[in-house]
Amino acid sequence: MILLRLFLVTITLGIASGCATTSTKVVEANPADPYETVNRKVFAFNTFVDTMFLRPIAKAYVAVTPSPVKKGVSNFFGNIGDATSLVNDALQGKPDKISGDLSRVFVNTFFGFGGLYDIGTDLGYEKGEEDYGQTLGHYGMRSGPYVVLPFFGPSSIRDTIGMAPNFALNPVSKLTSSVTAKNTLTALGIVDARAGLFPTEALLQSASLDKYTFLRSAYLQRRQSLVFDGRPPKED
Repeated sequence: MILLRLFLVTITLGIASGCATTSTKVVEANPADPYETVNRKVFAFNTFVDTMFLRPIAKAYVAVTPSPVKKGVSNFFGNIGDATSLVNDALQGKPDKISGDLSRVFVNTFFGFGGLYDIGTDLGYEKGEEDYGQTLGHYGMRSGPYVVLPFFGPSSIRDTIGMAPNFALNPVSKLTSSVTAKNTLTALGIVDARAGLFPTEALLQSASLDKYTFLRSAYLQRRQSLVFDGRPPKED
């Protein structure tokens, strides 16, 4: 599939994080990115795929899909994300987050028509953001080198390993035994995530002369913050 949802969400979070920009294109070696030469080539490939295929598809999806339907699709995949977060809450032993995500999944699934309506947010249940990469980090596994994966985008060695259970335990694969239906749902989720970037896309285009460095910084900072629940240790 083209560009994992994590890649798309990372761009949005990177924009929201307000990373500093520079007026000139100065690229310095980063010890967290020893494979930068290869990573930049993969980044360029992913950008080409997005420009030529994913972005036009997402634009068409936005143009022809009624707003209530788009909202329902986003809520549906958000509910699946909450279920994944719930599993990782349990693996990390975080009772407060377990309570919040369990409540969200329960009310949205049973009273929100399978997650099409986000009742949990209306009731004040905070949305969780836990995943398997964070769980590995919670138990002391270091991030490792930054990598850019073909089609999947920004990652690290730790987060790449964490992708394995994401695929194996993906709730979408449990919803139906039809391969066609699974592929359709997966493609719909990716297009929905890409469409969600349009409001902030212009900011990304103007935010930094070196978008690779911008996104790398955003990704690494965001992941470090998530692993430590917003309280990362001070770096040496």
